[in-house]
Amino acid sequence: MAQRSKIEWTGFSWNPVTGCSKVSEGCANCYAERMSKRLNAMGVSRYKHGFEVRLHPDLLAQPLSWKRPRVVFVNSMSDLFHESVPLSFIKDVFMTMNNSLQHTFQILTKRSSRLLEYSDELVWSKNIWMGVTVENRDSSFRIKHLRESGARTKFLSCEPLIGDLGIINLSGIDWVIVGGESGQYARIMQKEWATSLRDQCVLAGVPYFFKQWGGWKKKKNGRILDGKYWDEMPRLAHELA
Repeated sequence: MAQRSKIEWTGFSWNPVTGCSKVSEGCANCYAERMSKRLNAMGVSRYKHGFEVRLHPDLLAQPLSWKRPRVVFVNSMSDLFHESVPLSFIKDVFMTMNNSLQHTFQILTKRSSRLLEYSDELVWSKNIWMGVTVENRDSSFRIKHLRESGARTKFLSCEPLIGDLGIINLSGIDWVIVGGESGQYARIMQKEWATSLRDQCVLAGVPYFFKQWGGWKKKKNGRILDGKYWDEMPRLAHELA
């Protein structure tokens, strides 16, 4: 359940939780749900219940065995702050991250209210990056919740970007990822939505990462925005040590 990731802004995925449920418009064409169905059909035991939320306590200690620094996406196949994940298990996941300071752990949630509710009960070591998905203006409230959390490094994943976010408050935000939706039913991202966020990041001095244009043929559409790759990131945990 830990493997190299094809996601451009990370290196590996670690999934002590799998499965999720839809909470907003950005979930409509969830890649993780599609992947879970494929893995279920292949007979992978951890997905025998499809996309139902399942805890995998046997995987909690896995990062402790990795010696070289890694950039790790936590629960690429789920949401750590899902309502079906008890606080005790979230704390167990955080304990592993707290004891693996050489690695950079990236957590992404759409359940920012639960993140804020539990924030003070978690230990936010400097190697934990906390992000929220902001796919349109209706989900922009998550930015305020993230800003009020105890995470030391905070980021926004504006993917799939399915609407113009307008002017956003980047105070306290350390990184912004932008990407279009991919897959057969992908909703088209307008260029001005992506460039507006880029220009706001440049003005505020916030690293900007353009992941993809997306679409049915995402590889063909590529990752170049206005003639260049935008691969900016905050400094990793091992670089700060």
